[in-house]
Amino acid sequence: MRIAADLALVLVFAAGACLGQTEAVPAAAIAFTEGPAADAAGNVYFTDLTSRRIFLLPVKGRLSTFRENSNGANGLVFDERGRLIACETGDAARGVPPRVTRTDLASGAVEVLAAGYEGKPLGAPNDVTLDGRGRIYFTDQGQAPGVYRIDPDGRISRILAAPAIERPNGVMISPDDRTLYLVESNQAEGGARMIRAYDLSPQGSVSGMRVFHNFYPGRSADGLCIDSQGNLYAAAGLNRRRNTSETLDTRPGVHVFSPAGELLRFIPIPEDTVTNCAFGGPDLRMLYVTAGKTLYRIPSEVPGLRR
Repeated sequence: MRIAADLALVLVFAAGACLGQTEAVPAAAIAFTEGPAADAAGNVYFTDLTSRRIFLLPVKGRLSTFRENSNGANGLVFDERGRLIACETGDAARGVPPRVTRTDLASGAVEVLAAGYEGKPLGAPNDVTLDGRGRIYFTDQGQAPGVYRIDPDGRISRILAAPAIERPNGVMISPDDRTLYLVESNQAEGGARMIRAYDLSPQGSVSGMRVFHNFYPGRSADGLCIDSQGNLYAAAGLNRRRNTSETLDTRPGVHVFSPAGELLRFIPIPEDTVTNCAFGGPDLRMLYVTAGKTLYRIPSEVPGLRR
């Protein structure tokens, strides 16, 4: 099955190049792109962890800054009403704690969905996804790592915690809402570097953990996205080693797995660090990938999901 066009990498935005260049932020300040998400119109939003901004690349027009002082925004997703949900690691200098927010693009109003659990503040919200019932799932990499669910009524539940998990990163729900995928990205020697899969109940709880794919000893995946056939796309690997125990055994790029865990395709990405991916474009047939200073675009024959 052909998932994406062969090596059809298009640099949608590259800091320091003329493609989509913005004058609002010096190119040198954009160094760690993350969290791509596309709205219903095809506009692409992504974060940069270095300049601490959320950027907007419209279907027509130039790259612009959607939000200054993003509070360390990382993973993004749009809900069914077109509101932008963001995992924010916080900004101590500005007195903003780690939190998960939801922005109404029409009014600009920002709503805090979660800033703590059982009387304790969140540590470092990282990535976020949705199920078909409108429930929000997010990961927290703080001192008490966990995976949380926010129900439509605002109630927050922790569905996974240490020691059952180590360093939760990307999270994704299957199209039928029956499987939750979770990336573990522990860089320590012997740490979990894998994608876990869980049975997801209609009530939003998880059970039946199994290792969907093990990346160890290479760099694990970071972000995930999924297509309409349930194939899982994982941004993973390194082009060059960094100061961790991670090796170069994991090829750098997007690894495409079937629901059964079979590697269907590999899309190489030449830039470190490959961080995340999301579907957008006409009929959700465009795969967007963030890596280093760059946002890539790859056509796909299989439409994706916006979750």
